Amino acid sequence: MYNREYTPERISELKENEIFVFGSNLAGSHGGGAALLAYNRFGAIWGQGVGLQGQSYGIPTMHGGVESIRPYVDEFIRFAKEHPELKFLVTKIGCGIAGFRVEEIAPLFEDALDVVNIILPQEFVN
Repeated sequence: MYNREYTPERISELKENEIFVFGSNLAGSHGGGAALLAYNRFGAIWGQGVGLQGQSYGIPTMHGGVESIRPYVDEFIRFAKEHPELKFLVTKIGCGIAGFRVEEIAPLFEDALDVVNIILPQEFVN
């Protein structure tokens, strides 16, 4: 494994090539937590719950159990691999307002562990 970086605990600004990856809802109602930060600071679009929006990328976490989140995480990993020029800072998606535990969400990112441009929270890697 390469010299892995970890997502900072608090993100208040981004470099030009950095993307803030946050947990969203399918309706794109970015009313709280990391979604509100993405909306207020990083270009998340009200009404868009999935994918790239400005300097942010939404992964829906509010619509069901862990297995309903998996396809969106898989799509995100594919997207990140297709865009090596971008650096994706993944927040602890699903572990705030959505109410999941790190132990439930972290395994969804197993295929991202060796993707150099996907920066994960240290808790997801451990």
